[in-house]
Amino acid sequence: MSKKKFALYLGCTVPVRAQNYELSARLIAKHFGIELVDIPSFTCCGFPIKSVDQRSSLVMAARNLALAEKQGLDMVTLCTACTGTQVEANHQLKHDVKKLAQVNEILKKEDLEYKGTVNVRHFARVLYEDIGIERIKQEVKVDLQSLPVAAHPGCHFFKPSEAFENFDDPENPHVYDDLINATGARSNPYSERELCCGGAILGIRVDVAYAMAGKKLASIKDSGSEAMILICPFCNVMYEQNQKKIEKELEQKFAMPCIYYTQLLGLALGYTPDELGFKINRVKPTKILERIGAVSEKPAG
Repeated sequence: MSKKKFALYLGCTVPVRAQNYELSARLIAKHFGIELVDIPSFTCCGFPIKSVDQRSSLVMAARNLALAEKQGLDMVTLCTACTGTQVEANHQLKHDVKKLAQVNEILKKEDLEYKGTVNVRHFARVLYEDIGIERIKQEVKVDLQSLPVAAHPGCHFFKPSEAFENFDDPENPHVYDDLINATGARSNPYSERELCCGGAILGIRVDVAYAMAGKKLASIKDSGSEAMILICPFCNVMYEQNQKKIEKELEQKFAMPCIYYTQLLGLALGYTPDELGFKINRVKPTKILERIGAVSEKPAG
C-alpha cells in the first residue's frame, strides 16, 4: 500500500492539553503508513471567534488551508471543532466567489492564496476511508474482551452534512461506532448520545456547560459503559479535565475514564500504555488496562 501524506493540523488545544492524543495519533499514523507533515505556520482555526466575527474566523481558517495547499497536501485534523470550522470554510469558499475574493485580498499580505484544491478530514475519517474497517480488524492483536464503551463523536465530526459530503448519517451515525467495534471493544448505546459536551459555552455559562456534560456522563454510567471514547480534545476538557468539578457541582460521582480513540486502537494493536500516553490521562482506566493485560513497558526481547 502506498504511503499517504497529510499536513497535520494540531490546533490550539492538543499541544497543551492533549499530548496523549497527539502521541497516540502519531503512533497510529506510523503503524498504518500515514505520513504526517508538521507546518509550524499553522495558527488557530477561527472557531473561538466564529460566533462574534465570522469574517475573521473565515480568514483564519482560509490561511491554514492556503498553507496546506502551498505544500500540495490535504489537511488532517485531530480536533472536531477545528475540523468543522475548516471544513465549513473550505466548502463556503469553494461556493462563494465574492467571499473567496475578499479572503484572498487579505491573504495576499502574506503572499498566500486559497485556491480551493485542498481537502480537510478528521484523522478518524482517514482511518475509516483510507485504512478501512477490515484492515483495522486484521491488525488487532489484543482481545479487548468486548469492552463496553460509550462513543462520543462530538458535534463537528460529520455535521453539517452538506459540507462533510454526507460522510455519515447525521440522524443515525455509524462510522464512529464501526471504528470502535473494529478494535474488539463494544460501542454501547446510551441516551443523550448526540448531545453537545457543553464546551462551546464554558467561558460564558460554566453552570450550564457542567450540567450538559454531567447529564451525558450520568447517562453513560447508567448504560454500563466502562469508559468514554473521544476524538476531540475540547470535549475531553469537559468530560475528563473538568470531571471532578462537575462531580462536585452536581453532587454525583462518575469516575469515568476518558480514552482517545487512538489510544483504544493502540491498545488493540498491541502498543503499551506508556507508548500511548496513558500516564497523561487524568481519570485512570486502571481496571481496563489490568483486565486486558496491558503493561507499561514491552517485555525485553
